[in-house]
Amino acid sequence: MAGAAEVSGELLYSAIEEELRSSVRGMLTDLCPPSAVLARVDGDEPVDLKLWRVLSKEMGLAGLAVPEEQGGGGASFREVAVVLEELGRAVAPVPYLGHAVVATATLLAAGQAALLRDVAVALAVPFSAFAYAPVAEQVSGVADALAADVLLVPRSDGLYAVPAAETVREPVVSLDETRRLCDVTIPSGVRGDLVVAGSGAVAAVEAGLVAGAALLASEQLGVAQWCLDTTVGYVRERYQFGRPVGSFQAVKHRLAEVWVSVAQARAVARYAASCVASSDPDTAVAASLAQAHCGPVAVAAAEACIQLHGGIGFTWEHPAHLYLKRAKASALALGTADRHRARLAELVDLPLH
Repeated sequence: MAGAAEVSGELLYSAIEEELRSSVRGMLTDLCPPSAVLARVDGDEPVDLKLWRVLSKEMGLAGLAVPEEQGGGGASFREVAVVLEELGRAVAPVPYLGHAVVATATLLAAGQAALLRDVAVALAVPFSAFAYAPVAEQVSGVADALAADVLLVPRSDGLYAVPAAETVREPVVSLDETRRLCDVTIPSGVRGDLVVAGSGAVAAVEAGLVAGAALLASEQLGVAQWCLDTTVGYVRERYQFGRPVGSFQAVKHRLAEVWVSVAQARAVARYAASCVASSDPDTAVAASLAQAHCGPVAVAAAEACIQLHGGIGFTWEHPAHLYLKRAKASALALGTADRHRARLAELVDLPLH
C-alpha cells in the first residue's frame, strides 16, 4: 500500500480505500455477523481472538499505519480509518482502536514502532483520558488491555513498556460489552523498559490520544451508518395500516435528519483522519472537532434506530442495543464532546464565556 497516503488532502475515498473496505466488510460478514456478537456478549470471552488474529496476522491490518521499513503495511491512518468504519458497522469485539491507533501513534511519535511487531500493545490510561497523566500502581477503566501482550505505562519520568503478563488485569462491568474495560494493577517491583523519557513521553502519549480521538470518529461513523441503513431497510418492509412505515411523514423526517447528520459526520471524520495521516498542524483542532460532532451523531442515530424499530428494537435478541451501548460508551471515551468543545475554544483562541 505504499503511496496510499498521497491523497491525504482529499476527503473522498480512494480506489485503494474502497478495495480495503470491501475486503474488510466481506470478512466481517463471514466472521462477525450480529448473531455471533450477540452470543459473545453473553459469554465469558469478551474479545474475539480469532477475529483479531485474522485482522492482525492474516490480513496485516494492525500495522497499516506503520512504515514498511519498520515492518508495517506502509499505508496511513486514512486506511486505518476505513477499517474502523467497518469495525464500527459490525461492533466488532477486537482491540483495533487501542492497538492500531492509540498505541501505534504513540510509538510512532516516540520513534519506537518496532515494539509493535508480533505483539498486541495497549496504552495503560483510562479510556476517558484526555491528556498525559502519570500512572502509579493502578489505573482504572483501560480499554483494549485484556488482549494486550505489552502495556505502555506513562510514569512521571517517562513512558515504559511493561509485559502484560507481569500486571494484574481485572475486567470490570462495562456499558459496552463489545469493548470491555479492565482495571490494571502494576506491582511496585515491575518497571518495564523505558520507551522514551521526559517531555518526549508526554508528546508521544498525547499524540496517541489525539490520534485516538480523531480516528474514534470513524468508528462512530460506522456505528451511525449501520443504524441508518438498518432502520431504512426495516421501515421499507414494515407495514402498518396497509402502508410501509417509512412512508409516514414523521418517520421520513426523522430519518432525513439522521442522514444529514451522518453525511456531516463523514466529512468531519474523514478530515480528522486525513490530518492525522499527513501530520497536519490542524490535527488537534480536527480531532476535537471530530469528537465534539461525531460522538453525539452516533448516539442520536442509535436512539433513532431503536425507536423506529418499535418493539423489536427494544429486545435483547435484536443487535440495536449493542450499537446504542457502543455509541454511548464511545461518546465518553478520549474526552467527551463538552471537553473537546472547550479544547476547541482554547485551540482557536475563543473565550469560554
